Amino acid sequence: MFSQQLEHMANGRGFIAALDQSGGSTPKALKLYGIGEDAYANDDEMFALVHAMRERIVTSPSFAGAQILGAILFEKTMDRTFAGVPAADYLWGTKHVVPFLKVDKGLAEADRGVRLMKPIDNLDELVARAKAAHVFGTKMRSVVQSADPAGIAANVAQQFELGRRIAAAGLVPILEPEVDIKAPDKGECERILLDEIGGRLLAGTVDGPIMFKLTIPDVADFYKPLIEHPQVLRVVALSGGYTRAEANERLARNHGLIASFSRALTEGLRVDMADDEFDALLARAVGSIFAASTT
Repeated sequence: MFSQQLEHMANGRGFIAALDQSGGSTPKALKLYGIGEDAYANDDEMFALVHAMRERIVTSPSFAGAQILGAILFEKTMDRTFAGVPAADYLWGTKHVVPFLKVDKGLAEADRGVRLMKPIDNLDELVARAKAAHVFGTKMRSVVQSADPAGIAANVAQQFELGRRIAAAGLVPILEPEVDIKAPDKGECERILLDEIGGRLLAGTVDGPIMFKLTIPDVADFYKPLIEHPQVLRVVALSGGYTRAEANERLARNHGLIASFSRALTEGLRVDMADDEFDALLARAVGSIFAASTT
């Protein structure tokens, strides 16, 4: 299974769906879907509602491996089912979509222009559970807010160290040092970030294939050296707060960079939609993101 998924992820055409909203981002995702905070009394009820939203998306006929290469899951989603089948098994076995797992625990406070990841104390146990659940890879997010060289170096170092451990355990890590789209020196952040990533790749600090999830750069094809690096399986782009239309327009200018959108994918979907309306809107979203990802 792993070798088939590796081949699909390396050479397939399409994008990655980010369905990994966690505790902090779930209320906003539900509100955009038409479910207010008065609809749930606690976290269990909240996560049950967002799982129902995700299940509706992934079981839709508009969600399939012909255009969607992979999907990133939240930990609680990995432990649940889609259509009565364990989530990761359903994605690959029914939809031919490669499953990934979000493993970070959120962001630490800002320091030196970045927000590192909070400690992931149970990383080894979580990766072992993911392997047992037939998950292919992982994703973890940190943030760059300004062009502080020391801060960006620390950010990249943390990503690569955790990526090294994940790769050693047999999964493919997606490193996500996101550059804030509102950073006043975003272009300089991206230049420093690319230099730091290139140095780590040159040093061979991770053994095995690796992926990156990055903010769409200001300069078209800026991440071409990463996309063409022999160790890099894919470079994917987050929407970062852009609307779907703007994210797609920016993405299409970057050849070989593919989407890994969350809000831009689900934009406009509502809980009270009839199934045919829901599926049609999702199909249009998937089609437009696929087109931008295959330039």
